[in-house]
Order: sequence, then C-alpha cells, then structure tokens
Amino acid sequence: MTQEVFVKMKEICKSFGSVKANHNVNFQVNKGEIHALLGENGAGKSTLMNMLSGFYKPDSGSIFIHNKEVKIHSPKDAIKHGVGMIHQHYKLVDVLSAKENIIIGQKGNFFMNPQKISTEIKAVADKYGLPVDPDKKIYDMSIGEKQSVEILKVLYAGADILIMDEPTAVLTPQETEKLFKIMKKMASLGCAIIIITHKLNEVMSVSDRVTILRKGETITTVQTKESSPSSLTDLMVGTSVNLSIDRPIVKRGKEVLKVNDLTAVDHEKVKVLNNMTFSMYEGEILGVAGVAGSGQKELCEAIAGLYPIESGSLLYKDESLVGLSPAQIIQKGISMSFIPEDRLGMGLVASMDMIDNYLIKDHHNQEGLFLKRKPIEKICETMIEALDIKTPGIHHPVKQLSGGNIQKVLIGREIETNPHILITAYAVRGLDINASHTIYDLVNDQKKKGVSVLFIGEDLDVLLELCDRIMVVCEGRIIGTVKASETTKESLGLMMAGQEVSNV
Repeated sequence: MTQEVFVKMKEICKSFGSVKANHNVNFQVNKGEIHALLGENGAGKSTLMNMLSGFYKPDSGSIFIHNKEVKIHSPKDAIKHGVGMIHQHYKLVDVLSAKENIIIGQKGNFFMNPQKISTEIKAVADKYGLPVDPDKKIYDMSIGEKQSVEILKVLYAGADILIMDEPTAVLTPQETEKLFKIMKKMASLGCAIIIITHKLNEVMSVSDRVTILRKGETITTVQTKESSPSSLTDLMVGTSVNLSIDRPIVKRGKEVLKVNDLTAVDHEKVKVLNNMTFSMYEGEILGVAGVAGSGQKELCEAIAGLYPIESGSLLYKDESLVGLSPAQIIQKGISMSFIPEDRLGMGLVASMDMIDNYLIKDHHNQEGLFLKRKPIEKICETMIEALDIKTPGIHHPVKQLSGGNIQKVLIGREIETNPHILITAYAVRGLDINASHTIYDLVNDQKKKGVSVLFIGEDLDVLLELCDRIMVVCEGRIIGTVKASETTKESLGLMMAGQEVSNV
C-alpha cells in the first residue's frame, strides 16, 4: 500500500561561509509515522529541521509539504503549512496559564470568548491524550505537563507535522513512557512526527523509520525494526563503534568531601537546596539524577564556591569550604575542577582561544608579573592530540568549534590541573556517541587516579552503567542514594518523582 507523503525535502543544500552544513540532503516523512533523525554533532540534523520549521532558508533544493512545493520563510509560514517544532528548551511564559500560552500569537482576540477557546483546547487535548488543564499556570506544572502544553500549542495552531528536538532530555522514565504513548496516538490519528535524539534505545522503542546523516549528507533511511543500536551507530560514525560504557573496579578510598545539612535559597528566599547530607570518596563516581531544576546546578555551584550557602557544613578533609570563593579554595591547596552546564558562559570565554582559556585556570600557579604562554601552548597541543579535538589550531576561538570539541577543551583543561574533586554537570548533553564515550573514558581515568567525581547526568542508562552510586534529588532534597549495580531505571524514575528510599 502506498503511503501518503507529508514531507519531502529534495537535494537540500545549506552553507554557512565555507562550511557545508547540508549537501544534497534527501529526506521524506510519511503520514502516521514517527521518523527519527540521527547523526553525530555537526552532521546537519538541526540545520535541516531549522529549514523545515522556517528558521533558516535553504541555499538550494526543494521542500514539499502534502505534495505541494512550498517556500518557508519563517516559523509562521511553517505553521501555515502544518509544520510545528517543539524545542528542547520550552518557550513558555511561566506566569501565564496553559490557555494563554497556547493562544499567544494566534489570530483573534482572547477576550472575545475565553470559554469557547477553553473548550476548543480541551477538545484537542482529549483527542490526542494530552494531560493539560487549560487554566493551570505554567509555574505550577511538572516538566511533563509543560511539554504537553508545547505539543498542544502546535496542534491547536493546526500542525499535523511535528518536529521534536531531544524530547526526553529532561523527563523521568515514567514521563518518557507517557510521552511515547502520546506520540504513538498522534501518529495513529494521522500526524507525522520527526524526532531528533541521541538516545538510541528510545529510537528503537518509538520510531518507525530512521534517517542517518553524516557530514551534512544523507547516508540512508532504514526501517527501525530491521536495525539495531550498533548498526545505527556504525552508519552514523562510518566505522564500527563499541557502545558499552566501562565501570572500572576501583577500591573506594577515604572520604574527601562531607556535606551536612546543606541549605541554600534563591533571590525569592525559596530553598533550592534543602538540608542535603552526603559524602564523596576517593576513586568513586557519585552520580546525581533528578528532573531539571531539582537543585543540581545550585549544588555544583555551592560546592565550587559560586553559590551562597544559607546554612550547613561543607568539609574537605575537615577543612570548611563554606563562604570561600573559588580563588580562596585554590589558595588552601585544594584542587577542584568544575565543568558547568553552561560551557560558553561559565566554563569558557567564547571569544578566546585554547591558550587564553587555559590561562584563566592556570594563572594562579604562575609566578612573576608576566604570564608564561609557551608551556601552555605545549599543553594545549598535547590536549588536541590526546582528546582528538577538531580545531584549526590552538589560537582558534573556541566559540567556532562544535559542541563536542568545546566540551573536550573544557574537560581537558579541568583534568590537566590534577584535581582532587571533579564536578561535572551534564558533561555529554547534546554530544554524539563518539564524543560522549571520550568523555566517559576521561571521567573513568580520573576515578582510577583516585579522584572523587560528582557526575550530574540526565540519561539514566548512562548513570547506571558509569557511576558507582547514584544520588537522586527532587525539589532540592535528597530522596535517596543507591548502588548503581543494584537498582533499575524504573526505581530511579520513582525516586525522581519523590518516592523516598533508604541510603547506601
């Protein structure tokens, strides 16, 4: 039986200066299917979808929607043609209700007939099985509810082609399962869904077909049921890749950091860290799991001396760190490396090259009035070779590198200082398979050296394979700490939703 084609992109080309992001890409999505788009960082996935959703215009090639060639100049044009994009970072106004967010930018006046609009929104929500209360404020919603509002926004606007960028990045396993049911329901009712994700297990469980891009070109499209995670990875990378993550057996050493009743508040006096108590040990990776905004960012920054502590103690081998700045921590002879979530904001200076970014960390160790650049140049050249950093050279601005290479520069700099404690926040977010495994290997190397590692992640499969213990946080509280080898993804999901367990 011939399937109805909803999207056809033919011979699409797009360049940014001398870089060819897409070159003669062909991509087709049918009515009623969930189609995954896979590729390494820089393969051209986001560029291709940004053209379909109206954020970019192709240099050449054709786009057909419902068998009609169209020109899409803006996201409004895309919606008119039935294409809506659900972004990884939700674009919602917290103080408004779901209904108000859904009708922002819609034609007509909200105040004319709010009851009618509520009825229409409820009808669409019920049709697709979306758990949305039109009158509920966004700030009162869970992450899953917020995502449902984003989906409902584009469905209410008339879209029947949905692009979902990393849709499960901040969801619990239970929320992910609910999302997949909603996606399958939408597909069964005639929608075409495109997902961009790096999580191969999710591609296998929810998609019908997969298109692989490599270096800006279409490699192939395969039926999901006829493929496997390893075969998809081989197609993405071009060579055979081992997908397993090592957890080297290292004898746990002495207690390095003792956190006791740690409490911190935000500018509105809300507790973002609520009486947290835990310990970190030499030669151990302590994972941290939790839905986005559960206090992970504030915990990292509090330990590193970047977030004010309201009460509680923070002891490094009986030395109090409370109230100390990062410079004061270094002056006490404590080597602490912090790889923040914001790579080009808090981590590196985007306009600087590798050498200057290294000097930001190293200048404390140099004597005299003038900074010595020659030794740093050699260190940076060694880092490029050891970490396979793709860069024109050590003098190239880091902002012009790909996400994976920026992360390698940041991690390379931090581990070069031989830390006692390594704190990583979402170290592999948005990175492809090869770059991610390089990061896992680097973290394991630190563990073998006796470094105490705090690894905050969002992929529970990775946390279970890489970490020794996993601490689950929810709304600023520690729900429980479990051995990674003795727990399941489903158990972690329940804890992330607030179900407490005993610690190990």
